[in-house]
Amino acid sequence: MTELTRLPGNSSCDDVVEIIRRDGGVIVEDFLTAEKLEAVKADLLPKVAAIDPGANDFIGRRTRRLSALFKHSRHMVDIAMHPLFLGPAEVLIDVPVSYWGGERTLQPGVRIGATQLIQIGPGEPAQRLHRDDWSFMWRHPDYGREARLQVMLAVSRFTAANGGTLVIPGSHLWDDDRIPKDSEAISTEMEPGSALLWLGSLYHGGGANTTTDEYRSGLTMTLDAGNVRQEENMYLALSDEVLRSYPEEVQALLGWRLAKDSYMGWVEINGHLSDPIELLRAGGRPT
Repeated sequence: MTELTRLPGNSSCDDVVEIIRRDGGVIVEDFLTAEKLEAVKADLLPKVAAIDPGANDFIGRRTRRLSALFKHSRHMVDIAMHPLFLGPAEVLIDVPVSYWGGERTLQPGVRIGATQLIQIGPGEPAQRLHRDDWSFMWRHPDYGREARLQVMLAVSRFTAANGGTLVIPGSHLWDDDRIPKDSEAISTEMEPGSALLWLGSLYHGGGANTTTDEYRSGLTMTLDAGNVRQEENMYLALSDEVLRSYPEEVQALLGWRLAKDSYMGWVEINGHLSDPIELLRAGGRPT
């Protein structure tokens, strides 16, 4: 495969899920409108420009990263709640699991695991190919279960020359013994406002930026299973004031709720194992 399948922004959730299940990823064109993209850029680009590049090869020594994006832009809601991101995540991640001989099934739900604006600078070499669900020590295959669906919104144009994200289509189906080769990876090329969606089990990496003066800017966010630890520590990254400024549905996605069918994430309130969303309803976490 020389490039990922592209779908228009008015595609159905089923269309997106079908391609992701087959290839591990898909490009959705016109994921955000030009107006919303400009608002995102106005909020984030001045802030990421002030960030120092990374300190190791994996993070990128010529790459800037701005995190805790819900603190920096209200427009993160447009991405997290996008029907072609949240909808497929609920289908692919929120999968029932049987326990006790199939007598009961539990579902993990989904929540936001990490947010970053990533600017790959001129001269940055390609990132090592990897799977992002390694953070959870996920094993492959896992009987059709996935832990993560991730989006990379093209804030600037993505090309093979400026560091467009590298992916190996179909590698989400590999077991853990198969080693990815750089020659198997293809570059994702996208216009601003389009987005790459891919599973945590798909091998990928930031591309090499061989330009002399062009930064490749992409906004990434993950929707993860509710029974794994969030990669970005939202409880420290976002203040109560910021959290309370969002609708309860967004607060829940940021981690302030129990896992869907279990007590994962409970907090004690007045002697009861309670949903942490109740703390926000009551005015904030205890001091």
